[in-house]
Amino acid sequence: MVFVFALIFVALVMFATEPVPIDITAIGVMVALLLVEPLSVVAADVGLFADPLIVLSDPERGISAVERGISGFANPATITVLAMFVLSAGVQRTGIIQIAGRKIAAITRDSESRQLGATIGFVSPISGFINNTAAVAILLPMVTDLAHEGNTSPSKLLLPLSYASMFGGMLTLIGTSTNILASEIAGRLGQQYPTLDLHSFSMFEFTELGLVLTVVGTAYLMTVGRWLTPARIKPDEDLTEEFEMGEYLTEVVVREDSPVVGRTVRGAMGEFDFDVDLIQLIRDDEVFLEPLGQKTIRAGDVFAIRTDRDTLVEVSDAEGLDLLPEVDVDEAELEAANERQNLVEVVVAPGAQLVGETLATSEFRQQFDATVLALRRGGDVFRKRMDHVPLRVGDTLLVQGSPESLKRLDRDRNFIVVGEIERPDFRESKIPVALGIVAAVVGLAAIGLLPIVTAALAGSLSMVGTGCLRPPEVYEAVQWDVIFLLAGVIPLGIAMEQTGGAALIADLVVLAAASLPTVAVLGLLYVVTALLTNVISNNASVVLMVPVAVTVAIELGASAFSFVLAVTFAASTAFMTPVGYQTNLFVYGPGGYRFTDYIRVGAPLQLVFAVATTLGIAFFFGV
Repeated sequence: MVFVFALIFVALVMFATEPVPIDITAIGVMVALLLVEPLSVVAADVGLFADPLIVLSDPERGISAVERGISGFANPATITVLAMFVLSAGVQRTGIIQIAGRKIAAITRDSESRQLGATIGFVSPISGFINNTAAVAILLPMVTDLAHEGNTSPSKLLLPLSYASMFGGMLTLIGTSTNILASEIAGRLGQQYPTLDLHSFSMFEFTELGLVLTVVGTAYLMTVGRWLTPARIKPDEDLTEEFEMGEYLTEVVVREDSPVVGRTVRGAMGEFDFDVDLIQLIRDDEVFLEPLGQKTIRAGDVFAIRTDRDTLVEVSDAEGLDLLPEVDVDEAELEAANERQNLVEVVVAPGAQLVGETLATSEFRQQFDATVLALRRGGDVFRKRMDHVPLRVGDTLLVQGSPESLKRLDRDRNFIVVGEIERPDFRESKIPVALGIVAAVVGLAAIGLLPIVTAALAGSLSMVGTGCLRPPEVYEAVQWDVIFLLAGVIPLGIAMEQTGGAALIADLVVLAAASLPTVAVLGLLYVVTALLTNVISNNASVVLMVPVAVTVAIELGASAFSFVLAVTFAASTAFMTPVGYQTNLFVYGPGGYRFTDYIRVGAPLQLVFAVATTLGIAFFFGV
């Protein structure tokens, strides 16, 4: 038990601080659990331990540590979440959500109230049936465009978008991976304790409670939340103004005596020891974008460049460049190469392979023939020395490139292009098919004809068989970091149960709340889980807290199902930090938020939900 608690402490610290991605931490936890028993046998043999440590194995039942240690990979919850990513991608590829978004935009126009109401009212029901992280990723460009077209700050809409997706995730079993994982753990514990009223969740078992909380949450966001949500980003049409690039963008002309005349751009830039990006080349009446590397520099060439004023002076003196006076390099100037969009915001997506990489190590410019002008992380904007900043999920890049380059970025699963650009590859003819497949999965699981894992896998295969998805897109659709996170933390929950750690925590909770009524203990468990989830992963919170909730219910003689439901809902609603839930982190950069904004808007909402969820569970399910 001491070893397991020490491992949990280390894992919590690493989840909170993220020295490595949380999925790597989870796999590290799994490996530690697999190693401890064989290593402790060796330690006992040489006299260091009195007895070997038994953490996962059950010798009496013939269950090995390896069997339980890697059980997360074969767990029905893990496979179901994987299949739901594929189903969500099948719906996304049809373009139905973008089509619906355009129709909504035509209605909301320039009314912030209508924009906010449409955002919440649209994302909540969608998130009940496709993964809510995927829903936010799909709707992010639509909501940002909605804000710009209506002259509203995107900050006023993006945080509500994230919160509303969490509301929707509580409507059905498949709304979020947290629900699926909690359902599997509840089903396993129900078999372990057959006298309890505990079972896996059905598809719509808690929908009525989810609807109540969605209404409560919507009312909050439309009133108090709207007042508390800051307008961090000004509702400017010009992206260069939004990123405050005025002091960092300018144009220079190449003098006849410049040492770079006659050299290629790549050759000249390769010898620069300055923080400078050449954005575009203007020669006579032509404007050239990346790739510029092979262009031979001529006297009289005009370059639009990104640098700071001090560096500009050094570059001008060393390389024979003259500053062009009275030139404003704004979005219109950067899009002068043609009449199509050249300047966009790009967000690093959840599960992106280049998280932890830099623009330099990922060879961003070479790969996409595009230039990053600025990087925004929450309220901080990097406008120089960006090439060596490790990228994180939610980082927003201001990118300039040709329309073809932007299309490549839009097709790359590592990024989400903020703002609608031309997307001709939607499979609109497959809309009825994709919706029919999702409806069949939900229906078959709801009536109990098929287990949810079987229905979801069959639905995923149907997406490919009907042409809604191409085979390679199946693997691109899965957020593998989430899958490995689940596989890694599931054995930790088993270890807590096996060693008695869950029972000890439950004893402490019951002892601390001895004089409280059962419904208050239920609320306390919700609050503890919610606070934990705001610091670490929601899935890790469920794995740690569901066994505790069951043990507390047993000791109080209360409803185990109600206590598990409180933990599940608390883990699905992390409003107070950007790291508590993936959708919060996803809107952190595009909204220009500060860490304190989540506490300012989310803490009152968390308190409202603590009361509403506790009373709702007591009313609908009893305690």
